Amino acid sequence: MVKKLSLLLLSIILIFGSYLPQTKSSAATDSITISTDSINIRSGPGLSYPLVTTAKRGEKYSIAKEKGEWIEIQLSAGKTGWVVNWLVTKENEKKDTTSTSKNTVAIANTAQLRVRSGPGTSFRVVGSLNKGQEVTILDQNENWYKTTSIFGEGWIAREFLDIQTGKQESTPSPSTANKTSTGIVTGDTLNVRKQPTTSSIVIGKLSKGASVKIISKQNNWFEISFSNNLTGWVSSEFIDSQTGSTKGTPREESSDIIGTITAGSLNVRSKSSLNSNIIGTVVNGQSFTILEEYNNWVKIEYKSGSFGWVAGWYLSMPTANIQSGQAVKESMITVLHNGTNIRKDPNVQANVVERANEGATFSVKSIKNDWYEIKLKNGKTAFIAGWIVSINGSDPQIEKSGAEGYLKNKTIVLDPGHGGGDNGATGTRGTLEKDLTLRTALLLYDKLKAAGANVYLTRKNDTFLSLSSRVSPGRSYNADAFISLHYDSDYDSNTRGMTGYYYHSYQKSLAESLYASTVGQTKLRNRGVRFGDYHVVRENSQKAVLMELGYLSSPEEETTLNSSMFQENVASGLFDGLARYFKGSL
Repeated sequence: MVKKLSLLLLSIILIFGSYLPQTKSSAATDSITISTDSINIRSGPGLSYPLVTTAKRGEKYSIAKEKGEWIEIQLSAGKTGWVVNWLVTKENEKKDTTSTSKNTVAIANTAQLRVRSGPGTSFRVVGSLNKGQEVTILDQNENWYKTTSIFGEGWIAREFLDIQTGKQESTPSPSTANKTSTGIVTGDTLNVRKQPTTSSIVIGKLSKGASVKIISKQNNWFEISFSNNLTGWVSSEFIDSQTGSTKGTPREESSDIIGTITAGSLNVRSKSSLNSNIIGTVVNGQSFTILEEYNNWVKIEYKSGSFGWVAGWYLSMPTANIQSGQAVKESMITVLHNGTNIRKDPNVQANVVERANEGATFSVKSIKNDWYEIKLKNGKTAFIAGWIVSINGSDPQIEKSGAEGYLKNKTIVLDPGHGGGDNGATGTRGTLEKDLTLRTALLLYDKLKAAGANVYLTRKNDTFLSLSSRVSPGRSYNADAFISLHYDSDYDSNTRGMTGYYYHSYQKSLAESLYASTVGQTKLRNRGVRFGDYHVVRENSQKAVLMELGYLSSPEEETTLNSSMFQENVASGLFDGLARYFKGSL
């Protein structure tokens, strides 16, 4: 009898044991990378366990096993420790590698191509490229390339760059030019670089028609002698070479533009910014060759062999210094958008006297605040906002103060809804909500990072997270804003539009700011901001919102939501909404 009872008890234990929670094991080859500056490693899977050690960003560890939101990792000398899973990245969760390789060369396929400080049209312009100019790709998302060019690092819309297949930055081949020859500059302005690569520093500039002595050639670059026997490298594409030995010194045309200091004493800085280091001073009356211009700053050689930047508004550049035989070129603005308002006075409240379409050009008479005074066809003058046009000439490009200043150093957590085995809503054409929320989050992430924000993603890939795991990073990082991104669904396929949700009263103003900006940018049906009893906002002690960004159950809206244009607009709307919110809270 006792034996039978024992066997029965053992059977019950075995049956119920199969339903007990199991710890997930991982192959020894699986590993994680620390994705935050510093993380605590504990002796067990919980915050109550003692601290074993700390790990730094970028360190890699093998995974021993996983339990809930915790991962056990292999430490040195056979020891193990536990870390939370939202502060690390698994090796098999890294981005798809089928995208364009880093250091690939691309060519601008349009004229006056703007290079911006971040991936979006609201970021300031750091320079513009001529058609055919090269850049090197550093990173990318689905709509923008991060590049390095003559302006340093910047972002360019992908549609305006052509990838040069098989052409990458490489070590130059040995010199192939054996004869000394002369060449004539064919481009309007040609950068002279220290090394034969577009990522090398600019040491001078040459104007169209200038004559140079070609010393050697490497790939598509000429080594030249210019301006008092200085040497440097230029793209051979913009040199009309005249082969043959030169006799004597070639005729040099004066192509330098001279600027004269008008301030009593003027600081020379290491970069084109008032925040950069002071490396020297120049005084009233000194004249210098202008080597490079960037916004309202110019680069000069302020003493022999030493280069720096000075504020361009303290230099005078008389027309007598323009190259002989060239007409003084007046500044011309080009309208960038159809229906652009031209106003009577330089402010947005002034009467509209005329409207212009994309491509229209006008000569500039003067600058008042952030407005260009332009000459109309009837001979009268009027004003156009400087930040919505491009300019070609000696006058500076006006840039409206952007959103970047309000987002710098803010801590923002982005929560792409669903993931892993949780697909979320499924569209009529098969679109999965979990994929769409991640697309939106990654585009917004790049914009916020470029603006100087501290940004964290609750997931970077197709991974399932519990609701508590989504909320935890907001508290851990003491986030200034937490945004949960979703796409909606309804039994009625005619239901469309965007909705914003908050739970606590202290979250309402953030929800309203984000919603107003995003619905305005995307032009979706306005369903308003309302109270929502959702875990990620209800259990969140931070200012948190949940955004339903459109209906996948509507066939027409599903097509819109999947487009790159919509994804760019919705990310821009969220970005601008955050900037407006933080601007209002200053």
